[in-house]
Amino acid sequence: MKIDALYKRGLKLEYFTVGYNFLEAIASIIFGGIAGSIALIGFGFDSIIESMSGLILIWRLSRGVSSDKNDDAAIEHKARRFVAITFFVLGIYILIEAISTLAQNEIPDKSLAGIIIAILSLIFMPFLANAKIKVGKQINSKALLADAKETLACMYLSAALLLGLGCNYLFGFWQADPIASIIISLYLFKEGFENWKEEEDDED
Repeated sequence: MKIDALYKRGLKLEYFTVGYNFLEAIASIIFGGIAGSIALIGFGFDSIIESMSGLILIWRLSRGVSSDKNDDAAIEHKARRFVAITFFVLGIYILIEAISTLAQNEIPDKSLAGIIIAILSLIFMPFLANAKIKVGKQINSKALLADAKETLACMYLSAALLLGLGCNYLFGFWQADPIASIIISLYLFKEGFENWKEEEDDED
């Protein structure tokens, strides 16, 4: 496949990511607010950040192959740093809210809509991430590969979200919601540090 066609394919993947995550974010935040579920609200904010990350990648991929390799490297650097920072920002928010929910015994309501959102994400995200990894390797885009990791993170977040919402829905174990949120935040910190370290290593 020609390089231009690969860039176009990467763009299509990012357009789908932004569109899907935007709709997912709206639904998650609305239903999370209704249920008082920090895990679901946090998941919605993660979708917003993924949309922002996707917009950065759209900007990058729409340029194609630049004749200025230094310019390309600078763009890749900015995109990858942005992806890393998004992990930190979201992780801090979710951790604070989860601890607050446990400390104040803010019991979230059951959310069937949230469970459906989590299941849909578990279905779509693995395919989307694998497609990004394939294209990212072919065009040697570390930014796209980093974004693919964030898509995989969304899949893991979906699993944690489903576990938390499911335990509350089926067994009334409401603490599973903020506990799942804490697990999610720790995972995000891990991914953020790894992405940041990889970027620093490449600079050296």
